Amino acid sequence: MPEFNAPLRDMRFVLHELFDAPALWARLPALAETVDGATADAILEEAAKVTGNLIAPLNRSGDEQGAQWLAGQVSTPEGFKQAYQTYIAGGWVGLSGNPAFGGMGMPKMLAVQFEEMLYAANSSFALYSALSSGACLAIDAHASEELKQRYLPALYEGRWAGSMCLTEAHAGTDLGMIRTRAEPQADGSYRLSGSKIFITGGDQDLTENIIHLVLAKLPDAPPGPKGISLFLVPKVLVDANGALGAANAVSCGSIEHKMGIKASATCVMNFDGASGWLIGEANKGLAAMFTMMNYERLSIGIQGIGCAEASYQNARTYARDRLQSRAPGGAQAKDKSADPIIVHPDVRRMLLSMKAMTEGGRAFASYVGQQLDLAKFSDQAAERDNAQALVALLTPVAKAFFTDTGLDSCIHGQQVFGGHGYIREWGQEQLVRDVRIAQIYEGTNGIQALDLLGRKVVGNGGVALRLFTSEIRAYAVLPGAAYAAPLLDAVQRLETLSDWLQQQAALDPNAIGSACVEYLHLFGYVAYAYLWARMAQIAEHRRAEDQGFYSAKLATASFYFSRLLPRILSLEQSIRAGSSPLFELPADQF
Repeated sequence: MPEFNAPLRDMRFVLHELFDAPALWARLPALAETVDGATADAILEEAAKVTGNLIAPLNRSGDEQGAQWLAGQVSTPEGFKQAYQTYIAGGWVGLSGNPAFGGMGMPKMLAVQFEEMLYAANSSFALYSALSSGACLAIDAHASEELKQRYLPALYEGRWAGSMCLTEAHAGTDLGMIRTRAEPQADGSYRLSGSKIFITGGDQDLTENIIHLVLAKLPDAPPGPKGISLFLVPKVLVDANGALGAANAVSCGSIEHKMGIKASATCVMNFDGASGWLIGEANKGLAAMFTMMNYERLSIGIQGIGCAEASYQNARTYARDRLQSRAPGGAQAKDKSADPIIVHPDVRRMLLSMKAMTEGGRAFASYVGQQLDLAKFSDQAAERDNAQALVALLTPVAKAFFTDTGLDSCIHGQQVFGGHGYIREWGQEQLVRDVRIAQIYEGTNGIQALDLLGRKVVGNGGVALRLFTSEIRAYAVLPGAAYAAPLLDAVQRLETLSDWLQQQAALDPNAIGSACVEYLHLFGYVAYAYLWARMAQIAEHRRAEDQGFYSAKLATASFYFSRLLPRILSLEQSIRAGSSPLFELPADQF
């Protein structure tokens, strides 16, 4: 069975050397007394033990057994309950939660590293607490003080879990079509009726209560998205003192039988006059829910990185050990019957692609985490505003690019194994199945691309984009900046193409939809180039301190700029072809 070992050395490099996170935390008043470099390292060390020793060993058995549904009750695979109790005893659910309600208050830059470990170890297990963390954010940001006091402490503790109930059988992306209704009651509560599908962790046997955040419409709601409200609906009713009472009118009608993440219960949830409480303002629930959805989108993006890291570790080990044929230039392992397959160019291409994209993704996830920390904790209004603009711009990139390239990396890892990659015991085929959903849920990657280009770039005239590209340019003109010329060329292409698309969108209603996926990928490659240039510069200066680590970083940066970044040239050509090739074929000829 494959093992998972958290890439702590690279995570420390990203936090301490690339971003100097401890210095950032020291100047943010809310974090200065909470976390420093030593604390962060200790948390990462402990997280590595929890994910590697407790959670990863349940990954294959959880996949084989799966979540089970019987007579309305869901049970998780063997070992999950015991592991979950140990997990919550460490306070991991509330790692970045509000300390006023029992959270640990850790920065997002640290939390993204932990989330990567968790998804790499066991994506199904990770999802149960990921939904809880997102629910806590929405409740903390939008609910009344009474609801916060009643629900957040137990959620942060992990005794209760959260779920997000949006999708209905007829309403996926178009949430304005939902039919779930909420009837106001004399005591200020609401009675919710309707069904939701694809609800991750909608029911399970890990916690004593589940707090559902449910989108529904009031009787007098306006049509469409402007008529959606958000409600807190507990599985078990809770009294004013936080004690559990009677069961609410909430039930799990079934669970889905899926391609992957089989140990994660994906539920059909029925609300039959269930008691619920309004979160935020009436008819403004979608905006409140986006607090949770945007958290989940970054989290699910990190699932792509985590699965890619796990696949890379497995493939790297296999490629060093598997003997097949001789190297093109002659025998390398002359004392053996054949050379290890890592000598072969195509195997190296796959491994280096995985390494470059995973380490680039890790750096980019931490960059987005940095912006989230600045947006939340900075005491300077301009810095908060800029950071929030970058978060809005970069979240769809993180979700879609991490998961598109994460699937690519998992497939590369499977391919390195050859026929053994298709066999269950090596774990590679499970990673391919598990990561595939990440491109679909929390808003499909096509929707993320539409959001990026349509709303975040064209929709605001490229203001947020210029904020990001100006930062890249400021780095590239510094003395000693690594890869300055190709980086400046790449960012110029991104800006010029964005301006061209702004013009095309005014002329062609299909321009944005036709170009958005390629545009998001081009954006992602440019963003990674920026971070790889910064990492290469650090590695060059410090190579003598740790020859093995920094030389590997430099070689990987060289591979990225020579073999991966040039993909933007073909993406640009595809975008400039316009929308007409997509509409030359009549619908009845498909």
